[in-house]
Amino acid sequence: MSSAATSDPSVRFAKDLAGIDWSRLKGVLSADRFDNGRSAEQLRRSFENSHSVCIGWSGDQIVGTARLLSDGVCNAYLVDVWTLSSFRRRGIAREMIRQLSNRLSGQHIYLQADEHLSEIYCRLGFREQPLGMSKIVGQWLVEKGD
Repeated sequence: MSSAATSDPSVRFAKDLAGIDWSRLKGVLSADRFDNGRSAEQLRRSFENSHSVCIGWSGDQIVGTARLLSDGVCNAYLVDVWTLSSFRRRGIAREMIRQLSNRLSGQHIYLQADEHLSEIYCRLGFREQPLGMSKIVGQWLVEKGD
């Protein structure tokens, strides 16, 4: 884990998933209104199947997450960027995005964000694109065999 350029020196950043209690994290995300319905197991699998992750820790508490999906060549997608409400505005998300971006030389990084966050991401070098689209295949978060 590494300390980094945040205004909160108690936050350290990990690029692995060691020590995460997925049920606890699911509860924290839900309480902080950052829950898209994944179960703790689905949350774990989402992070494990990522190209790269960055987890912000304060003591034994997770206070930030971010992860990248990537083809390893030219395209990546930044997802699950979250900072615990009581830790916001301390540069935690900025540092997680910086660390993840540094692992992707030469790749286009795309993200989808709520409109009220666009200014924040623009300050981090992202530019708005005129159209983003999505489609759910099958039933949301239900896999074959579930």
